[in-house]
Amino acid sequence: MKKDYLLAWGTDAGVRKRINQDSLLVKQAVCKNIRIVLAVLCDGVGGLKKGEVASASLVRAFSGWFEKALPVIAAFESPEKKLLCSWDDLIMNMNAKILKYGRQNGIQLGTTLTAMLFMGEEYYLLHVGDSRAYELTDQLYQLTKDQTLVQREVDQGLLTKEQAAEDFRRGILLQCVGASEKVEPVYSKGRIGRNSVYMLCCDGFRHVVTGQEIYQALNPSVLTDESVMEKSCARLITLNKERGEQDNISVIVIRT
Repeated sequence: MKKDYLLAWGTDAGVRKRINQDSLLVKQAVCKNIRIVLAVLCDGVGGLKKGEVASASLVRAFSGWFEKALPVIAAFESPEKKLLCSWDDLIMNMNAKILKYGRQNGIQLGTTLTAMLFMGEEYYLLHVGDSRAYELTDQLYQLTKDQTLVQREVDQGLLTKEQAAEDFRRGILLQCVGASEKVEPVYSKGRIGRNSVYMLCCDGFRHVVTGQEIYQALNPSVLTDESVMEKSCARLITLNKERGEQDNISVIVIRT
């Protein structure tokens, strides 16, 4: 069954950084009368050099994968196993390439990765680091778990969520693509909701705005067309800057 999607995105270097280390990708195609959408958000790690190189190279790799590998995968009646194997190969290959580039140039670089593929009745989600994916229906649901030091301490009962949000170590990642010898992505999937909104964002998009503010701006009843979606994304980016967000600010929104 053919599904329709509305798409919007926005990115900004923010108020302090001269270079935007975030990289975004949104692509769509139709295969066997099924509309397929891929959204990828990569946040170059700010504490490492050339984070923008790592994020951009990973986004380019996903763009090539969408054009070449995905049409073959989508032709299978049950594509999930092929898809996950293909994503595994892509990430391991890119991790090795970025590591090699860093060693050759005497630097360390890396990037987070959050990707969602909408195909048929299901979405497939791939996650490394602390960029996030959300689903907005009757409220805001977080679909990913941060791979950070403070999130691990929350899981261990050492910190509350409120303490973690204010902890000076909140940006310390447990892994990212290009800076870790071994990367272990987290894969998940779910059924695509009708009249739902899916959002990918970097950590700089969510530090100084609340979940309630995000929901009010991006919930399905508000996002009636792509023009409204683009303006809503822009307003939230501006709000982040007005409140002094120090990091790059990026968001992708998909409405079913």
